[in-house]
Amino acid sequence: MSEFKPAITLAFSGASGAPYGLRLLEVLVAMNYQVYVLISSAARVVLDTESGIKLSGNEQKATEQLSALYQAKPEQIKVFGKDNWFSPVASGSAAPKKMVVCPCSAGSVSAIAMGASDNLLERAADVVIKERGQLILVPRETPFSSIHLENMLKLSQLGVTIMPAAPGFYHQPESIQDLVDFMVARILDHLNIEHTLAKRWGYGEQH
Repeated sequence: MSEFKPAITLAFSGASGAPYGLRLLEVLVAMNYQVYVLISSAARVVLDTESGIKLSGNEQKATEQLSALYQAKPEQIKVFGKDNWFSPVASGSAAPKKMVVCPCSAGSVSAIAMGASDNLLERAADVVIKERGQLILVPRETPFSSIHLENMLKLSQLGVTIMPAAPGFYHQPESIQDLVDFMVARILDHLNIEHTLAKRWGYGEQH
């Protein structure tokens, strides 16, 4: 039996919001989940721009980088390249039942809605949908055009959770990290993973 909790697929596409995905990865690793990581070419640029992480395009090197960054156990983090069609996430018989795309670009939303499957990220999302698994998309775009909204509506009607990167302020955040944790906490809620990242509505101090 695996020493890890069930694997979760975490994909980064090219939208702004890399800190959300990185924080989610950090928390999942700390909670002993195995994480399959998918990163688009555009996402690598965003990771460097927003978080200063120059992630290698080589699967093994990227795996080593993220494992060292979050002190993961051997085999806990596995990075798969966009053309690795032999990875577990590409097949309904092996893919994790839970997948999060965080952040999710409008382009990725469109491709997933159309069932394009032109790269591993799109194929992995397609697999989760067809296998009736749980897919959460965290789009970060503003404003949304009618095209974006139509694509998200289509996916929502298929059971996909659309969770825009729109942190709340009722918990009186004091830092950017507080805002990031708010969104990550909501994602964890929908994954049914217990956490203490953020105060819940009605449970904080009354003012």
